[in-house]
Amino acid sequence: MNGLCDASRSTLIIIDLQERLMPAIHEGDTVVRNALRLSQTAKLLGIPVIGTAQNPEGLGPNVAEVHAQCEKVFAKMDFDACAEQAFLDALADQRGELIVAGCEAHVCVLQTVLGLLGRGRHVRLVADAIGSRVPFNRQVAMERAKSAGAELLTTEMVMFEWMRSAAHPRFKDMLRLVK
Repeated sequence: MNGLCDASRSTLIIIDLQERLMPAIHEGDTVVRNALRLSQTAKLLGIPVIGTAQNPEGLGPNVAEVHAQCEKVFAKMDFDACAEQAFLDALADQRGELIVAGCEAHVCVLQTVLGLLGRGRHVRLVADAIGSRVPFNRQVAMERAKSAGAELLTTEMVMFEWMRSAAHPRFKDMLRLVK
């Protein structure tokens, strides 16, 4: 798993950025802001954006701005979104590069990443767009995901790799999201 992110092969997955959960997440505002920048760039480029919501009756809906960016949001009770057949079906197209953001890093994000890797999927985890209540849990989750085969990136790495060039017709639109 190396090389640049490819907009034509990417799907963005945003896991459980829910209203009631985010105030408890360490640097939760940054996580939401970066997930939004990713999803807005994805929309500029026609990249599918899929969301999940863990036990929405208990944790409430996703943050409204995040929810609005998602083409589909899958409610789930299992921590691993791969336990939901509808979620897997939404990933069944030829877009083999899965870009993952969300919360909590050491629970739903990690279990979903491990579930995707176990199914032979190419997973890229956006380190500055995932969060946990406790920073150490986030750190260990990223280390475990990386050792299992996920590639770690940052929000801006993904955005600029999707663009490839300042000559891209949507580059100036994306650049507004960076500044």
